[in-house]
Amino acid sequence: MNRIQQIFKKARGENRAAFIPYITAGDPSLQRTSEIIEALERAGADIIELGVPFSDPIADGPTNQKAAERALASGTSLKGVLDLVTDLRTRSDIPIVLFTYANPVLQFGLEAFGSAAAASGIDGILFTDVPTEELPRFSPALAAAEIDPILLVTPTSDKARIKAASKAGSGFIYLVSRTGVTGAQRRLDPELKPLIAQVRKASKLPVAVGFGISDSDQVRQVALWADGVVVGSAIVNQVASLGDSDELAPAIENFVRPLAKACNR
Repeated sequence: MNRIQQIFKKARGENRAAFIPYITAGDPSLQRTSEIIEALERAGADIIELGVPFSDPIADGPTNQKAAERALASGTSLKGVLDLVTDLRTRSDIPIVLFTYANPVLQFGLEAFGSAAAASGIDGILFTDVPTEELPRFSPALAAAEIDPILLVTPTSDKARIKAASKAGSGFIYLVSRTGVTGAQRRLDPELKPLIAQVRKASKLPVAVGFGISDSDQVRQVALWADGVVVGSAIVNQVASLGDSDELAPAIENFVRPLAKACNR
């Protein structure tokens, strides 16, 4: 049983959903990212979703696009992100899932990436622009590195596609809560509850829900239905507001703690 599986088992035993915060690596710097990850863990994070900055983030809304721009401007690369995780592993065993586009990995080289990611201690990878049909191109390198390929399903995914994603992926299924890009939203889609039920019925993997979940009330509601809750843009907004400051990590910890607590059922 790997770290991701252990987390979902632990959360089930504690009658709660797993809390999965998203941040962009290198925003505002890799050193601050390391501090933020440790703050997130102290605040109750179960899994860290770590965004690899990319110049054309088509799945991301304005908040995460700007975070990627800041991270790239600070000199962040995929190698730098992996080096960050390597260093973090000397202090923490929290599961880390890379949230990335295919291009940075292909530029790195699949075999080289698999080796480097395994050595760093990455647990999973979520390609935002790789559908189930294209995953076999990446699967051998990921399997050799024992890295979970985590696949996205959306409100427009039919039963066959959900089953295919469940069969091809591992770790958990990432359910996009709505059509469109990332970004905080004022209210949850009224169709979200039956959508989660549909995915859970079609997949044996835990289901984590993300895109747009931004406050404790929304987290609390989704935690009643899903196995995991992802909060991204709301945290990234805090990073943007506070910037490169010694107060950044403590402020993020304080902001995230009630979100993590809201995962209790």
